[in-house]
Amino acid sequence: MLTRRRFISGLAGVAAAGGAFASYALGIEPLWRLNMTRYRLKPQGWPEGMKLKIAVVADLHACKPYMPVARIEEIVAATNALGADITVLLGDFMSGHRFTSGPVASADWARALGGLMAPLGVHAILGNHDWWDDRTAQRHRKGPIEARLALEAAGIPVYENHAIRLKNGSHPFWLAGLGDQIAFVIGRGRFIGVDDLQATLAKVTDNAPVILLAHEPDIFTKVPARVALTLSGHTHGGQVRLFGYSPVVPSRYGNRFAYGHIVEDNRNLIVSGGLGCSIMPVRFGMPPEIVEVVLG
Repeated sequence: MLTRRRFISGLAGVAAAGGAFASYALGIEPLWRLNMTRYRLKPQGWPEGMKLKIAVVADLHACKPYMPVARIEEIVAATNALGADITVLLGDFMSGHRFTSGPVASADWARALGGLMAPLGVHAILGNHDWWDDRTAQRHRKGPIEARLALEAAGIPVYENHAIRLKNGSHPFWLAGLGDQIAFVIGRGRFIGVDDLQATLAKVTDNAPVILLAHEPDIFTKVPARVALTLSGHTHGGQVRLFGYSPVVPSRYGNRFAYGHIVEDNRNLIVSGGLGCSIMPVRFGMPPEIVEVVLG
């Protein structure tokens, strides 16, 4: 029989559990956890004997207290320790939410990222919050934006609809960076991108494999089989993820491209869970992660 005392005790238990969940999701997982997530794959048509290790850093969202310079320096050290051939940054360096105790200046987070090292270099694309947080760019509908200038000042090249040919030993490959797909806010839920996939891939001039960096994974539906691997961030794995399901995902495709290694029609997409928080500073079941991808 449910007595008044049992009912009140039950409510207290629920409240305690809710408080514990909130404490962990707000104060522990986003601030103190740092996972290393590793993938190893050989895409269709990948050249025999070609091995490439990629370190992926996505969605820092620099701000205090969740992503201060000291935390970024910790991430940089952990990334360098992977010994990757190449390091890629997938955008969203700017905060992206208002629940902060203070900003981190672009020059400061970029200077910290300047400590990243890899034999084939450190390469970046921009994310939607990098565009959204630049009011001048939003007003004039053009860049260059603050985040790009800060990265370039720190010696990190930024790619917008551009591709470069690199070599890992004797093996060539292309690194292509797509412009952001929702760069300009033109109304509630309405955006204009600066992305041009066709123009980006038109800069690939031989048969060497292509690795595409695209902040939002939604472009994957249009990526041709010519691209060996697409690397994306943006979704944060939904920030709350339970039993492989995210209740809220910032993608028109929902959980289809929410997180992890997705294979469709022999095409490969890896979506990082990212490192920071967007909209709300909450993570549960989706701890911040650095991604290592080994191809070949």
